[in-house]
Amino acid sequence: MNSTKKAIQTNAAPAAIGPYSQAVQAGGLLFVSGQIPLDPASGQLVGQNVEEQTVQVLKNLRAIVEAAGASLSEVVKTTIFLKSMDDFAKVNEIYGTFFEAPFPARATVEVSRLPRDVKVEIEAIVNLGAQ
Repeated sequence: MNSTKKAIQTNAAPAAIGPYSQAVQAGGLLFVSGQIPLDPASGQLVGQNVEEQTVQVLKNLRAIVEAAGASLSEVVKTTIFLKSMDDFAKVNEIYGTFFEAPFPARATVEVSRLPRDVKVEIEAIVNLGAQ
């Protein structure tokens, strides 16, 4: 039954580039698809280094969360996919400027390749509470 499942879409984040939604609300949870560093308007990659890419990824993630009527403070879990675990400290530093305590639970994994050969991708689960 799809009656309890609602797609979330915003032009403030990159459009889905396949058969998936930017996010799906199911009950009191929002599942945000993995975001990569694409400019929402042009669809072009943003940033040559992992720092610039991480900032754009988190801006895209925030835009989708806000489109669902929530904020990053309501994110309960993230997964970070890195092309290189050598970038962990750099990504972690920027990540810490977007989130505040109590921080979301998190997993970080190194992967062999990401869409468009980017350096970082982040997905999230958000507690929408009684919305």
